[in-house]
Amino acid sequence: MKHRNTDNFERIIAFVNDWYKVNHNSPTGRQISAGTGIPLSTVQRMLNTMADNGTIVYEGESIITDMSRKANEETVPVGIIGNVPCGNLALEEEAVEEIVLLPVSLIGRGEFFLLHARGDSMTGAGINDGDLVLIKKQEEAHPGQIVVAYVEGEGNTLKRLKKNGNTLYLHPENPKYDDIPITDCRIQGIAVSITRKLKEKGK
Repeated sequence: MKHRNTDNFERIIAFVNDWYKVNHNSPTGRQISAGTGIPLSTVQRMLNTMADNGTIVYEGESIITDMSRKANEETVPVGIIGNVPCGNLALEEEAVEEIVLLPVSLIGRGEFFLLHARGDSMTGAGINDGDLVLIKKQEEAHPGQIVVAYVEGEGNTLKRLKKNGNTLYLHPENPKYDDIPITDCRIQGIAVSITRKLKEKGK
């Protein structure tokens, strides 16, 4: 028969791991108590005990288990933060819709976000309306790269950065759209990859 303390330790670890899989952060002591039915004072005592014996790392509200540590090492949390126009510029409010974990082996390390492409100005680059575009967050880009750029007074747009002499401009990969000369814009990141749903035959 398991000792009651051992059973409670396992329940707390299991709850923390399940919480991390959904929320990608640590639960508070009160959330653990509410989720497991273990009194808060007991939860706090057991967290300290597990930290002392090396079962977890517990610093303030941060609880790191073997599972969450391994997940942090092998995956990167990436927020889906709305739409980016692939057409005419439009103002967009940045709002995280969802957080997904992507493997480091596929995207590398760094800070990333995902955007829903909207419009048809980048179809020549293989980016269609509705695609999810993975963006690596950075403030610099080289001519030839596809970038998310914020144009002052206009909003965000997804275009290819090009250079003609000393002049930089944003180039749509669709001949029905005009180039956008860069007079006042801010690079927010570069496109790394795209994801789209495959169409079923006959649809």
